[in-house]
Amino acid sequence: MSTAEEMTYVETGGIQLACRSKMVYPGRPVIIFLHDSLGCTALWRDFPDRLAERCRCNFFVYDRQGYGASDPFSIREREPDYMHREAAVLSDLIKHFDFKQVWLFGHSDGGSIALIAAALYPQLLAGIITEGAHIFVEELTLQGIREAVNAYNHTDLPQKLERYHGVRTAEVFRLWAETWLTESFRHWNISTILPEIICPVLVIQGEEDAYGTEAQVQGIVQSVKGPAAAYIVPQAGHSPHKEASGSTLTISADFILRYS
Repeated sequence: MSTAEEMTYVETGGIQLACRSKMVYPGRPVIIFLHDSLGCTALWRDFPDRLAERCRCNFFVYDRQGYGASDPFSIREREPDYMHREAAVLSDLIKHFDFKQVWLFGHSDGGSIALIAAALYPQLLAGIITEGAHIFVEELTLQGIREAVNAYNHTDLPQKLERYHGVRTAEVFRLWAETWLTESFRHWNISTILPEIICPVLVIQGEEDAYGTEAQVQGIVQSVKGPAAAYIVPQAGHSPHKEASGSTLTISADFILRYS
């Protein structure tokens, strides 16, 4: 890995993943950013740079398989445990680069993946920050997805997503929406593994999040074994790092600095 910022590729399990990194603070933590269910590295914009600079950390951002500039999906349908599989890929990446003092910042699906990784691979992580993470399926979440499906079918949403996912846009959207709306996924729940999390956890959620209630936040904070704090972002929806970047940066940087 270069000591300067760059766009590059890393291979894990025979899959090429696109990534961006900046390693300029020797001995300081590495923050790994995990995008949401329709996201990618580019959609983080400069948030990783700004957070890393605030707390004098290095950062690593990557597109999961099927997203952005990474290799396309090798599946046609998702199993309910797909986020566990992504947590295993994350573990492989951390070991591949021999990252030390790893923090995770996960948005939406990325936040759930961060929680799973912290529960399954506690020795690899120094702390995690989740934003709009889910630990179980709520009706509000399903309603938000149904509205997104309607927007995909009747607005320019596909064209907006194509800027980032190109020809695989329809597959990215379909795998997200169809998986969450299946009857089998209604029973998805990671609450039982949260007590295995021993690292510090900051749980961020927008006050007006259309995809989850504060029950998600309370469930995480009350279940993890490590130090935990919650921050409900006023007048923000599902993406506080975009909608209220200043306060999200401040609370995140303060939390990382407190524990690193």
